[in-house]
Amino acid sequence: MRIGIVCYPTFGGSGVLATELGKALADKGHSVHFITYREPVRLGGFNANICYHEVRVPTYPLFDYPPYESALASTLVDVTLNDNLDLLHVHYAIPHASAAYMAQKILEKNQGRKIPFITTLHGTDITLVGKDQTYGPVVAFSINESDAITAVSDNLREETLKTFPINKPIQVIHNFVDVKRFQRKPFDAFRKVIAPGGEKILLHASNFRKIKRVEDVIRIFAEVRRALPAKLLMVGDGPERHMAESLCRETGFCDDIRFVGKQEQMEDILAISDLFVLPSEYESFGLSALEAMAAGVPVISTDVGGLPEIILQGETGFMGRVGDVEAMSRHAIQILQDDTLYKQMSAQAKAQARKFDIHNIVPQYEALYQQFIGNRS
Repeated sequence: MRIGIVCYPTFGGSGVLATELGKALADKGHSVHFITYREPVRLGGFNANICYHEVRVPTYPLFDYPPYESALASTLVDVTLNDNLDLLHVHYAIPHASAAYMAQKILEKNQGRKIPFITTLHGTDITLVGKDQTYGPVVAFSINESDAITAVSDNLREETLKTFPINKPIQVIHNFVDVKRFQRKPFDAFRKVIAPGGEKILLHASNFRKIKRVEDVIRIFAEVRRALPAKLLMVGDGPERHMAESLCRETGFCDDIRFVGKQEQMEDILAISDLFVLPSEYESFGLSALEAMAAGVPVISTDVGGLPEIILQGETGFMGRVGDVEAMSRHAIQILQDDTLYKQMSAQAKAQARKFDIHNIVPQYEALYQQFIGNRS
């Protein structure tokens, strides 16, 4: 199959999932074409079955904002024709699904062929952007015009149907993780740099938006630090970083907290981590939590969105109510102080992650693609 993948090329879950999916498809012999404004951060390395096509957006004095959607649609038309694509798989409703619809209609009218496109919903395209009245009608229209729709969790499917008048089925294909990639042995020298005294290492990774509640991460760590020697790694960047840095100084434990910015090799960081903390207000799935579990790292999180679909309460970690710092702190301390419990949870986290292994999920996308490949006109 010749597949065009449209995604955001950033560290967010949608871009990570789309990139890993494309790489897995290429490894299975499919021709994969990434179409976006910058090379995806997780792409890396050379694969003869992968091509990257940059969407160039010219700037004109006439426009206050460059028309990315139009440039993307034109690029989709060109790549589809030049590389004879069978199908487009777009991640995120806007502007990707709307651009795919425009490209589809251009090709149908000018070339007499219809290129099918599948839209995968990831979360904020529904729960945040989609609920904005500025974009809502376009989101709903683009989803309904997709040849097929998938969502990364049962919760996101329900949220989509609750938010929009969707007139076709939404298939749930869960996010996945390459379990083998996260089976790394800890690099002792790396761990000693972070925790020279053998302290426990807590980890948080996100885009530092308000919905991630990074202030709760700092407060949870402060409670843990009062109970036992510990360090905290804050991976990522975003609008709430300044606030989080100020709060860490207020706790008095700033020397035990490191803000390390965006990192691509999460498997190396997870290999030295003891606990992953994700107290979000909402997660459509929680890919970062799944990656932690694949590395055998128990998770402390909230019980929102799709997180209960992957985390087993009391088995792979603990979930609490949004904002319940006291309960999440108590459970974090419990896990870190009880070696027997920790080993059990670590083993159970790995076992649970294997259910979402890439080799179990990618065939579901291949089967979906195949439904449309034979129907090209």
